[in-house]
Amino acid sequence: MADQTVSEAEINRLHREKMERRQAARRKVLATKTEERGLLIVHTGAGKGKSTAAFGMVLRCIGHGMRVGVVQFVKGAWGTGERDVLAKFPDLVTCRAMGEGFTWDTQDRARDIAAARAAWEMGKAMIADPSYRMVLLDELNIVLRYGYLPVQEVVAALKAKPRDLHIVVTGRNAPAELVEAADLVTEMTLVKHPFRAGVKAQKGIEF
Repeated sequence: MADQTVSEAEINRLHREKMERRQAARRKVLATKTEERGLLIVHTGAGKGKSTAAFGMVLRCIGHGMRVGVVQFVKGAWGTGERDVLAKFPDLVTCRAMGEGFTWDTQDRARDIAAARAAWEMGKAMIADPSYRMVLLDELNIVLRYGYLPVQEVVAALKAKPRDLHIVVTGRNAPAELVEAADLVTEMTLVKHPFRAGVKAQKGIEF
């Protein structure tokens, strides 16, 4: 029993020393990270969770008293839980649902292009407004994929953003030019989804 106690104590000692070394190395790395500025962030990929993660960042900003602008390029036609929650913080969040659903819902290319342009103009106005600390351009990648907005125009405007502003762009199939310009890119990978098993979109999960 004594040997077992000593062995456990030795394991704990080695673990503590290992963690101390990791902590020292981590602090050394962190000491070199001194720059603070706004980031261009992209959430893309076929997996679920791109907008969900972005709205999590919006909630963090609210928690810090930071003002946020949100433009939804596609989901404007749908009622969503996140919009209902954000409406409770009118002093900190401006949410504009500009889309009319997916292109197969409207079946009108000219109408989709007009909606995308209106949403982009709203997004540019938010980006230019110094009161915002973060702007979320939800599903912007979708309209870029369909060619409803010129990629070069959009990327140029995002790269020219105010230094301290965070911008988050969501949607699958992010264009290469946007990925190259971004500071942080996360690709959601689809492993398994209930839709394939016949489960429809559900409150609290998809919307």
